[in-house]
Amino acid sequence: MSRRDKKNKKKKWPWIVGILGLIVIGLGIYLFTVYSTFTNTLEEIHEPIEREASEKRTTDQAVDLSQEDPFSVLLLGVDEREDDRGRSDTVVVMTVNPAEQSTKMVSIPRDTYTEIVGRGTMDKINHAYAFGGIEMSMATVENLLDIPIDYVMQVNMEGFKDIVDAVDGVEVNNTLAFDGFAEGTLELNGEEALDYVRMRKQDPEGDFGRQNRQKQVIQGIMKKGASVNSLLNYKDIFTALGDNVRTNMTFDEMMDVQSNYRDAIGTVDQLMVEDGYGETINGIWYYMMDDAELAEIQSTLKEHLNM
Repeated sequence: MSRRDKKNKKKKWPWIVGILGLIVIGLGIYLFTVYSTFTNTLEEIHEPIEREASEKRTTDQAVDLSQEDPFSVLLLGVDEREDDRGRSDTVVVMTVNPAEQSTKMVSIPRDTYTEIVGRGTMDKINHAYAFGGIEMSMATVENLLDIPIDYVMQVNMEGFKDIVDAVDGVEVNNTLAFDGFAEGTLELNGEEALDYVRMRKQDPEGDFGRQNRQKQVIQGIMKKGASVNSLLNYKDIFTALGDNVRTNMTFDEMMDVQSNYRDAIGTVDQLMVEDGYGETINGIWYYMMDDAELAEIQSTLKEHLNM
């Protein structure tokens, strides 16, 4: 190799190292920005509740996520209204057991007739939120399922469309043609997804059909949210979550779930509520849960929580 070639080679190396350095620095800044925005969003969606723990848990049964204890969470899709806090349009309970690497999920029909704990009346379960907010909803669901509710997550259904748009839409498999929604695979934007999950009057399965559509859209959000394209849209996603989601789970607890419960959350077993019947009381229609089916669901969830 001539002296000139050696000189040119020496000149090239600083450029190569410099370019690599800029790439590394740029990637580092990007990842730090994502992490910083992520932590800020998690802190924003954290909303403490007054009670420290469920009355259905004794002191030695307190949940410690760092120790991978099974836990439960109540998901409330809230239809917020201008003049009041609204009603819980969606009521879903999940129990998570890392040892079994599984999650049990039960969607409670919103018209379910049950005791509204703290009010002393019988009414539709979704009215608990209207009467007493998150804590009355938690107490009422605990009483119905006879299990502790450890955490709660509230999602504003109007903002649901913002979350869908933030991941650039979702794909669903529609089994019932209605109001412009054809059967088969559909790509939905936020507004369309909201209309898709809300319809129930034209569905012969009523609330159960709507629950299935809600599950499809949620799964679609999770799938798109994990994609590379969504990583590039992280600001929109975090903004949508920060504006529309609230939970009593702290930042540290969310990190424990992410690191210790990942496999369990990936396997979801849905428990069906389907053996009940409708009954009209004082001109109002209610869903009456079947006692045997309810007892079986209670037993399954307790066992999953190691109780």
